[in-house]
Amino acid sequence: MSEQNKKTSGFSHEKVETSNFWLIVLTLLTVAIGGLAEIVPLFYQKSTTEAVQGVKPYTSLQLVGRDIYQREGCYNCHSQMIRPFYAETLRYGHYSVAGEFVYDHPFQWGSKRTGPDLHRVGGKYSDEWHRIHLNNPRDVVPESNMPAYSWLEKTPADHATIASHMTALRKVGVPYTDDEIKASTDEVKGKTEMEAVIAYLQVLGTALK
Repeated sequence: MSEQNKKTSGFSHEKVETSNFWLIVLTLLTVAIGGLAEIVPLFYQKSTTEAVQGVKPYTSLQLVGRDIYQREGCYNCHSQMIRPFYAETLRYGHYSVAGEFVYDHPFQWGSKRTGPDLHRVGGKYSDEWHRIHLNNPRDVVPESNMPAYSWLEKTPADHATIASHMTALRKVGVPYTDDEIKASTDEVKGKTEMEAVIAYLQVLGTALK
């Protein structure tokens, strides 16, 4: 009898492959061990992503501006995610890093660019440029198809809910202090939605250049 025809003794690879029972049992065991090795350490980590040095939570006015940015659907036409490609970094600056978004709930990466990426727009233009642009984009970019947001300049920023918003964000890890939350209402009171949006735009991407 040839060696190949001899029955293999003991627990072999062939027995595992030809037995549905052992194949299922050992597969589940492998997945369980691998899962524990990957998942258990996460319970001992405060965060899976460390904040980039210089990244700070949004101020109360910037946070209100961010809410308006979401309300008006700006993310439908503008992304906030610079990909690590030469053409992108040449146009927009340093590619986006995960640690820059640790205080964004939710993040505004977007998925479409009808307009340019805004992740490094902070400090690129003056406050006055943004005011003119938001009032009538064609005044500064003649070929722009962006709608005007002139009502923002006449609408008071919502100061009534900012403290509760910051309190909620603190529960998910944004390190706001009691003093910052207490002062937030007065910091926003008397400001317009235009000022809030500009404050938000001017801080985007400034922690990393």
